[in-house]
Amino acid sequence: MRENASPDVLVGCEECGLVTVLPELAGGQKATCPRCGHLLAKHISLPLQRPLAYGIACLIMLVLSISFPFMSFSVQGISQEITLLHAAQMLSQFRNSLLAMLLLLTVVILPAWYISTVLYLYWLAGRRCQTTEPPQVSAFQKRLCRLMSVIEPWLMVDVFLIGVLVSLIKIASLADIGLGMSFWAFCVYTLLVVKCVSMVDRTWLWLQLEPMVPVPDVVPGDSHHSVNHVSCHCCAQLNPLPAPGTHARCVRCHGRLHPFNPRQSLHRSWALLISAVVFFVPANLYPMMITVSLGKEEGSTIMGGVMLLWQLGSYPIAMVIFLASIVIPLAKILALGWLYVNAQRVGSQRQAILQLRLYRMTELIGRWSMIDIFVVAILVALVQLQNLMAIFPGPAALSFACVVILTMLSAITFDPRLFWLDNRPVFQGTGAEPERSHPELTHHQEKLHE
Repeated sequence: MRENASPDVLVGCEECGLVTVLPELAGGQKATCPRCGHLLAKHISLPLQRPLAYGIACLIMLVLSISFPFMSFSVQGISQEITLLHAAQMLSQFRNSLLAMLLLLTVVILPAWYISTVLYLYWLAGRRCQTTEPPQVSAFQKRLCRLMSVIEPWLMVDVFLIGVLVSLIKIASLADIGLGMSFWAFCVYTLLVVKCVSMVDRTWLWLQLEPMVPVPDVVPGDSHHSVNHVSCHCCAQLNPLPAPGTHARCVRCHGRLHPFNPRQSLHRSWALLISAVVFFVPANLYPMMITVSLGKEEGSTIMGGVMLLWQLGSYPIAMVIFLASIVIPLAKILALGWLYVNAQRVGSQRQAILQLRLYRMTELIGRWSMIDIFVVAILVALVQLQNLMAIFPGPAALSFACVVILTMLSAITFDPRLFWLDNRPVFQGTGAEPERSHPELTHHQEKLHE
């Protein structure tokens, strides 16, 4: 197998911009940034065999998850049985095609595409490791590897499973619920997807496919404030600084480069966050779903659903919905707003690390707000018993989905390197060269191995 890194392989941290040497890693080791602790690369045991095995198992479980009945709903002799794909179909029938497409993409299509791409790229990496002169990676293969990092945040199989469990508890007291074979297959599928995604490291994968291209005049201890390189967010390759106004491409993966631009990053993040705030208002004022029972129609807002569950004694589920649908979106909006306001204020390194930890937390929890959308999708597909009982999606469902998506996009477009101010002296017009050593790098070099 090809070496993970050589002593001259340099990478720039995505979250603080510090340039460090990527060490050679053995099985089970990982390299982290010596300044902020961000994961730079990892090397799992049996790095080619394990992702392939888990990926094949994922696809098998996915086929089983969509091929058999998922669950059934029965009350007073009238029953309804659905498959996994039936949930998206029912949303489309009730003029919620956007929600149906969101469900299909995040639960079925994107995970299947991601796992298939992992299988192909790791198979390609294994084949290249067996040859002394591996062939050049094609543009198509590089595009696949770039798309993996874009798609990964939108895999919501685990969020959907929690939404299904919440739906079951919500309606268990109203009727008899049956769990089909596909439900248990989907549970296994969820665990396999989470495990498979945790094994993928794009920095390590790129090193197996194509070596780093050396960049002159960039040394360990430089950062985005050195203004002598641009780090690629897809393959971690350091690139020469492009000319102003040009849309440069990475010399290694051909992905579009994004030079450090504080104003542009903040403007885009603020625009997406303000849009999320606008959608947050109707998402909480209008009904999330409409229930028809014996001809009587009743709308239920997010807070109304929480209060109903609390009154019925389902305290844990009420708390889950309250946290996922009200507390987390609101907290994420407030946290991102606070981070954007304080992004470029002068502070200590400790303050930068604290801000970075808060930013990481907002990225981690933001996707879990989609639970309520998946709850609506399951209930709409399952509870369709004509005039006896039926549930339809409310106007707030699409607005709430927009809130989740926009806050995720806002966090993704934000550049966390804004938290880090360069304390290296600036040399202008003196002919002197700046000091290229970094005290943090030597003081924390042992953190690169774990």
